[in-house]
Amino acid sequence: MNIHEYQAKELLAKFGVGIPAGIAALTVEEAVAAARQLPGPLYVVKAQIHAGGRGKGKFKELPAEAKGGVRLAKSIEEVEAFAREMLGNTLVTIQTGEAGKQVNRLYVTDGVDIAKEYYLSMVVDRATGRVAMIVSTEGGMDIEEVAHSTPEKITTIVIDPAEGFMPHHGRAVAYGLKLEGELNKQAQTLAGQLYAAFMALDCAMLEINPLVETKDGNLLVLDTKMSFDSNALYRHPDVMALRDETEEDPAEIEASKYDLAYIKLDGDIGCMVNGAGLAMATMDIIKLNGMFPANFLDVGGGATTEKVTAAFKIILSDPAVKGILVNIFGGIMKCDVIAEGIIAAAKEVNLSVPLVVRLEGTNVQQGKDLLNTSGLPIVSANDLGDAAAKIVAEVKKAA
Repeated sequence: MNIHEYQAKELLAKFGVGIPAGIAALTVEEAVAAARQLPGPLYVVKAQIHAGGRGKGKFKELPAEAKGGVRLAKSIEEVEAFAREMLGNTLVTIQTGEAGKQVNRLYVTDGVDIAKEYYLSMVVDRATGRVAMIVSTEGGMDIEEVAHSTPEKITTIVIDPAEGFMPHHGRAVAYGLKLEGELNKQAQTLAGQLYAAFMALDCAMLEINPLVETKDGNLLVLDTKMSFDSNALYRHPDVMALRDETEEDPAEIEASKYDLAYIKLDGDIGCMVNGAGLAMATMDIIKLNGMFPANFLDVGGGATTEKVTAAFKIILSDPAVKGILVNIFGGIMKCDVIAEGIIAAAKEVNLSVPLVVRLEGTNVQQGKDLLNTSGLPIVSANDLGDAAAKIVAEVKKAA
C-alpha cells in the first residue's frame, strides 16, 4: 500500500525526523489558507499523487510550457493560481504512464533555502533477508540517471534485523553522504530514526529524495515516498486509514476484497492462475505465442466458487480483454471447485470472449467432466503449451 507525501512526512515526524512546515489541501481555498499559516515569503505547492517524477511532469489540460507538479510560489496569489491550475487536472509523469493521474490533493509547504541535495532510501533486500539503506551525494530529480551512469556515487549499507541498527551503520550513512562535523552527527541520528520508522511501520520502501542540507546547516526531508507490506497492515489500523482508493485501480481494489492478487497489464489475454510462479510462466508463454497478458491474477491456494466468480468479473471488467486463459494446478485447491466457479462465472457474466481452461492435479477428471458437460463454449487444454496456443488461436479466430 502506498500513501501520499504529506502523510508519510506526518508519520516520520513522529519518529523525530525533521521536515519543513506544511499543510495538506483539498481545495483552492484550503491551499490559500494553508499558505497564510506558513512563515513565507516562499511557498512550495506540490501535487499529491502516488507517483514519482512530479517535478518534471506535465498537465494534460495545460499548455506545454506550464510548470510541473511541484512549483515554487513567491506570494499567496501565486499559491492560489497554482492551486487552481493543478486541482482536478491530470498530471503525467514518467511513472504514471500516458494516462496520468488526476490531482485531488495538494501539499503547501514552507520554502527552504537549499545548500545541497542528497538521496536516501530503504528497501527490503530479499536476496539477503536484510534491510538495505541506500545513499548518494547526488540527490534530486536526476537520481535515476545517477544510478545508471555513475553507480559509484551510490552507497548501500545492509542492516541485519536480528542485530538492529548500530552506531557503525549511522557512521556508514554519514560517510556515504560525505558529511562532516555537525551534519555528520545529524545524518547518523536521522539514519537511526528512519530505520526505527521503517521497522515499526512494516515498510516495504522508504525513499527520501531529496534529503537537503539547508543554508543554516540542518538536514531536512524535502520529499518522501513510503509503501507498506500489505500483509502486515492488520497491525497498523492507523496506517490503513491513510489509504487513498482514488489513487488505485478500481479492479485492484475489488480484487483485494476477495484476497485476489491482481495487477492490470497492457495486453489482451486475461489470465487466471493459482500461484505467482505459475502465473509468471503463464504470462511468458502467452508472449511466446505472439500475444500479451492483460493481467496478473493469482487466485491463491484456497479459492472458492465465489472467489473464482469474482476473479472472472474482474478480468472481464477490462475492455481490452479479448480472451481468457485459466491455468490451475490443483494441490490444496481442487479442480472441480475451480470448474464450478468457472461455469458459474461464465453464466453470470454472459461470457462473450473465448475461454481456454487447463486443469491439472486434485480432482482433475471431475473438473474436466464438469466443464465438458456444462454446455458452455469452453476449450479444454492438455498442458500449458497447448493452452497458450489454443487461446491465441481462438482470439485470432474471433477477431
